[in-house]
Amino acid sequence: MSISILFSYLILGFTLAAPIGPVNSARLDKGIKNGFWHSWSVGTGALIADVIFMSLVYLGMVQFLDIPMIQIFLWLFGGFVLIYSGMESIKNSNNITLNYSRKKESLFTCFLTGFILSITNPLSILFWLGIYGSILAKTIQTNGTEMLLLYSSMIFLGLIFWDIFVATLISGFRKLLSLKSLIAISIVSGVSLIVFGIYFGYQGIYALWS
Repeated sequence: MSISILFSYLILGFTLAAPIGPVNSARLDKGIKNGFWHSWSVGTGALIADVIFMSLVYLGMVQFLDIPMIQIFLWLFGGFVLIYSGMESIKNSNNITLNYSRKKESLFTCFLTGFILSITNPLSILFWLGIYGSILAKTIQTNGTEMLLLYSSMIFLGLIFWDIFVATLISGFRKLLSLKSLIAISIVSGVSLIVFGIYFGYQGIYALWS
């Protein structure tokens, strides 16, 4: 077993979490408003959802996600959560302060936001099915089944590192910004969430009527 191979799977997990999407937009929003722990909580919620997806793929139990009505429900419910979160972000942007108060929103609420945004995102399902599924197939082909759990753990560790990295970056960046800048970023991230939500809703309605 090569250390470089383990490191490559660690980097893979780190980069898999990096693309801009609803969860990273929510991380930005919560981090800008309340700092490290709220951003980290969003990421942790999404991380739990990722583990569920990885487990489904790992155990070969992902077939039920191909059911059209389940996909439609995920699109529509995910769209609702995204639009609601975006509107709340814009609505509450004027309540941002520079005193780093942690009382406005509980860590559990942030955790739940990250989990719901990820678990109801059909793109996440397809992403993990396609990417992680192909990784499993390649690993089995080259190293056999005995290494699957170890390599999967390294991917998971990479996801954890990304969560800590983003939360730290946003928290540090927040302290360098003016109040107007924080409000502007919160509004932009809110609009981003709404755009994602509209896209999800459109996909759900299109799938429902097609």
